Amino acid sequence: MQGFSMKTSHLVCLVLIPVLSQARVTTFDQCPAFFVDGQSPTILQDPGNNNRYQQICQCLLDQNGKPQYFYATLYDTQNKIPVYSAYNLSHADIDREDRWYVEPQLDGGKLECMGGQNQIPIANRGQKQALNRDYDGSGYDKGHLFPVYHTSSSSAMLATSTLTNAAPQDPAFNRGRWRLHEEAMVELARDCLHAFMVTGVVPGNTVIGNGVRVAKYYWSALCCLEKKGRHSQAFIGPDNNGQVQGLSVKELDARLSGLNHFNTAFTVFGERC
Repeated sequence: MQGFSMKTSHLVCLVLIPVLSQARVTTFDQCPAFFVDGQSPTILQDPGNNNRYQQICQCLLDQNGKPQYFYATLYDTQNKIPVYSAYNLSHADIDREDRWYVEPQLDGGKLECMGGQNQIPIANRGQKQALNRDYDGSGYDKGHLFPVYHTSSSSAMLATSTLTNAAPQDPAFNRGRWRLHEEAMVELARDCLHAFMVTGVVPGNTVIGNGVRVAKYYWSALCCLEKKGRHSQAFIGPDNNGQVQGLSVKELDARLSGLNHFNTAFTVFGERC
């Protein structure tokens, strides 16, 4: 395994108004900075539902009312979980706040923001995305794809707390092996000039709440940009022993291509890393 690292970025202080924090459901053209060479991982297509997979540029408004983008998410409105979130990995010790937002636009809301479910018409709430109540009493954690541990500012931390960036995850795995994996990724990225990260899930057969699909596998891939070139590493878990398995990105691509039910060739970084 190659050694990675990343220099912690300077903190940027933003004045945020949570009810006006913004996430745009549009196309990834709005936020190419989170992808290697501006190219996203494979965008899945459902032949029977052209609107199933939604591209979300996750962002917050700054003090001037301009969107500040923090990551990108491909969201599955049928399974009500993300396919993946892509972001630039950095780390600082940030106090965590669990303010769980939803994306009003997915369910017919007019506000282009992360916000409370009161921003969605009552009859539409939970039709195309998970709500907090889906997790109540389920026995599953809200498993971040872009985790708080991989953020370096309070604003980025807040931006991760949306249900479009979470999937039901077994608590023992979330708080155990996967948490250790998230910590290890920071060390792997310590010497990178720039670290591109993609974390995703593979849906299983179990559902909670109103049709929210439980993640069978979590996976991640890192592309490290160094002065001498680019290096990559991938991971997937849990395996049969509850561990996180390391593998090449090409091997991960092959695994994901075989696991998605559209028989689509899936690639995280293509030939770019």
